[in-house]
Amino acid sequence: MSDDAINDTVLEVLGRIAPEADLGTIDPGEPLREQLDLDSVDFLNFVIGLHERLGIDIPEADYGKLASIDGAVAYLVAARS
Repeated sequence: MSDDAINDTVLEVLGRIAPEADLGTIDPGEPLREQLDLDSVDFLNFVIGLHERLGIDIPEADYGKLASIDGAVAYLVAARS
């Protein structure tokens, strides 16, 4: 799966978690929780959604690496390798 496909998957999962959000305005380098006003349950659902779509196990210790779109894509690309 390409980096672009993983980025699209991250955005797709975010769209399910925060359907009211304008995903086109998200700064990919900034924390998602602040930009989308996600609470801890929303963020957990984001992690679970990524796991379900990509089949990648994401240990709780790594959740911080998924804080931004750029971070999530980099983490997931490395995990797929």
